Amino acid sequence: MMNIYRILAALGAGTLFGFGLALSGMMDPVRVRGFLDISGDWDPSLAFVLGGAVSVSALGVLLSRWLPEPLLDDSYHLPGRGRVDRRLLLGSAIFGIGWGIGGLCPGPAIANLGAGYTDILFFVVAMLLGMFVHDRFFQPRQARAPGGRAGAR
Repeated sequence: MMNIYRILAALGAGTLFGFGLALSGMMDPVRVRGFLDISGDWDPSLAFVLGGAVSVSALGVLLSRWLPEPLLDDSYHLPGRGRVDRRLLLGSAIFGIGWGIGGLCPGPAIANLGAGYTDILFFVVAMLLGMFVHDRFFQPRQARAPGGRAGAR
């Protein structure tokens, strides 16, 4: 029975996220590129969207400190304290460059597909291809062990 609540919570969160992307205009690559164009015709609207997201996330972190365990799981699954290394910096730079050129990151790209914008299909295919190439050729061997997801902790 607990699985149905988890599925419904995921469906509700995804629906809310997608609606928020559409309502805020963040599914429009032109608007995202406008935010990144600080020396030209800058559009600050993304800053307000990011501020709202950080505020909601901060409330979630505070709530997690009061609850001994999550409502729909046995424990919190938090990332360990990793170090900032060359791979992290390089991956962040590549992600940022792709975001700046395409005007989309993974969430809005998939939401655009769901909204029927087939011209985004090339972006999503290239994104998935990049993920596959990374997981197949750039993950350490121990992360690719059978039975486990690459990069899982």
